[in-house]
Order: sequence, then C-alpha cells, then structure tokens
Amino acid sequence: MSRVQTITVGPGDGDQRLDRWLKRLFPHVAQTRIEKMCRKGELRIDGGRCKASSRIETGMQVRIPPLPEPGQVESAPKPSFNEKDAEMIRDCVLWKDDHIIALNKPPGLATQGGSGQTRHVDGLSEALTFGMDEKPRLVHRLDKDTSGVLLLARTRAVAKSLTEAIRHREARKIYWALVAGVPTPYLGEIKYGLVKAPGHGKGGEAEKMRCVHPKDIATTEGAKRAHTLYATLYRVAGRASWVAMEPITGRTHQLRAHMAEIGHPIIGDGKYGGSGQENLGDGWGAQLGGIISKKLHLHARSLTLLHPVTKKPFTVTAPLPEHMKQSWDTLGWEEDFADDDPFEALH
Repeated sequence: MSRVQTITVGPGDGDQRLDRWLKRLFPHVAQTRIEKMCRKGELRIDGGRCKASSRIETGMQVRIPPLPEPGQVESAPKPSFNEKDAEMIRDCVLWKDDHIIALNKPPGLATQGGSGQTRHVDGLSEALTFGMDEKPRLVHRLDKDTSGVLLLARTRAVAKSLTEAIRHREARKIYWALVAGVPTPYLGEIKYGLVKAPGHGKGGEAEKMRCVHPKDIATTEGAKRAHTLYATLYRVAGRASWVAMEPITGRTHQLRAHMAEIGHPIIGDGKYGGSGQENLGDGWGAQLGGIISKKLHLHARSLTLLHPVTKKPFTVTAPLPEHMKQSWDTLGWEEDFADDDPFEALH
C-alpha cells in the first residue's frame, strides 16, 4: 500500500472530473474504489469532501489515501471486447476527422460502465483510436436504450472544448420520438422542473426523475429547472405521433419525463410510460401493440455546434435504428418527411 499523499493539480490538468484525473495517475484503481474513498471522506480536494464527479482546477490540492500497488487491487470488471465488438463500434462511426468522432449509438448499448455494465461505448472506444495513441474521450451521454448521435473527442484539448460547448448550451440537439397520443398544441415547450425520486431496490435501483411544477421548483429541495421544446410532426389518428424534441437544458431523463408528464409517454418507455398496457390514445400505457416494437422509441437525430478547431458550424445526423425504422415503415412515414429544423419558428 502507498502512503497518504497530497498531489497538486498541474497546468493542463484542470477543468476535468476528479475520477478521470485519478485514473490517469493510477490506472489500476477501480471506479468503485474511487467512489468509496469519496463516500468515506478519505479522498479530499483542498481539505473538503468531494465526489467522483467533482471538477478539479489547476493548483487544487488533492489528498489521496493509501492505495494498493498495481496487481494488488481488486480490479473492476473488464469491458468485454473482441473483434466482433470492435467491428460493431467502428460500423457506428458517422463522421470523423483528426479531432472528433461521431457515432450512431445503437439502442441497448450503455455509454459508460456502471453496476453490472461491462460492455459500453467507453470501453469499446479502444477500437476507435484509428492510429492515435489514446482512445477517444466521451464528452456527453445518451441513456442505454436511446440511440443516435454521440460525440467523442480524440484529444484532451478537444474534449475540454466540446464539454464546455455542451455545458454552456452552445450545441443544438434534436431528438425524434414516437409518443402515445397527439400533443397539443402541435408546437410548444415544457418547463417542468426535475428532481430525483428514490429507487425501489435496496441499492436505490430504478431511480427516476419526478416532474415539479415551475411554481414549486424554488421550494422543492434538489429540484432543477428543465426546458424542452417539442414539435408534433405527423400523427396516426389520435393514437400516436412522431415528435421532434430539443432539450434546452440537459437533465437526466429529461425528454422521457417531460413527455410522460404532459400525458404522451414515449413508446416503449417502461420507466416513465405508466403501465405496459397498450395505449388507446388516452395517454396511458407506453405500448402501441401489434407489430410496433416494445423497445424505447427515442433517437438523438442530430447535433449541431461549432467545430472546436476549425470554428466552422457542423451538423451530424444519425439514421433511425432498425426497430424505429420498422415502426416508421409501418406507419407510412419516411425520415425525409421532417424538416431539418422543426423549431425554426421558436428560435
């Protein structure tokens, strides 16, 4: 075991998560150990308690408790990685240059590792080096069952720039979804706040977000403001609609919780869609029945921002995943029916 040590964050290492900084210094230390050290107060920043996600800045002093030597630590489960997985993740590449890689993340593939998750984009990104020394870095996330555009940075400087652009809402994201019923008005916005509701499992599993009326956000502990634009593009009588959504804020499960709150859950959303019963157009149940897939119908269609190096605007667009394409075919819709920017009137 090493001794207690205090390390000063050096130039060029600022503005990143504590756990990522630590893993570069001590790659043998598992994420679970880092989080445990934070919970127990053993890992501290400038003398104060911190979280694995706390951001560090140049000049900060990080207290690090004794750590096992390499080979002595219980390592986290290694991501399953084989040539088939490598080929799969490379096939997901929509666009790349020397600075950025854009993927069309398939539904069912986690973005990062978590409880029991050994197969995820972060692990598989080892197959996306394309001649560079380091694997690309994630700069944002998508839920496991959400498909679509996911950006990775090929250098640390680009990762910092992209992360800041997304955090400061300089990136526009447009999502497509199949929802129950028909939202009215056809073009509108949702401003319910969001607060974490406890999960049901012994470890807090199945945690979800609860909507809070705008007038109650200030008095609800832990509630954060959330803002979503939506546009109803096409509908099937009163039973279902193709909806585009633009999240102005980036809260956990924001789009799923917001659509469910206004009575139009996303098809296939067992967490926020009420019961699993078929939806008859009354806003209850997140399944349409018939041959429509029971998978989540939520897709990150496009992402637009200024390129961090060239400073020119660029847009990446992802085609629908197979289960959503089949639903679109069944309902008689084609991807090119939608305008590139359904929210032009709101901007």
